[in-house]
Amino acid sequence: MPKLKTHKGAQKRFKITGKKKIVHNKAYKSHLLTKKSANRKRNLGKKDLVKEPDKNRIKKMLPYSF
Repeated sequence: MPKLKTHKGAQKRFKITGKKKIVHNKAYKSHLLTKKSANRKRNLGKKDLVKEPDKNRIKKMLPYSF
């Protein structure tokens, strides 16, 4: 069976933790920031775990990370 290719876009956006959880940056932090509260912007800057329904799709894009 041939080797699988890693999806380079997914590789840049997702990281795998030591316990094999998938972490990503939150969206909506790039522009139109004046109307967002400081608390909201601060929370958008933090990492977040990928939700359960999306995990299988991301695992297929990162075949050798698990």
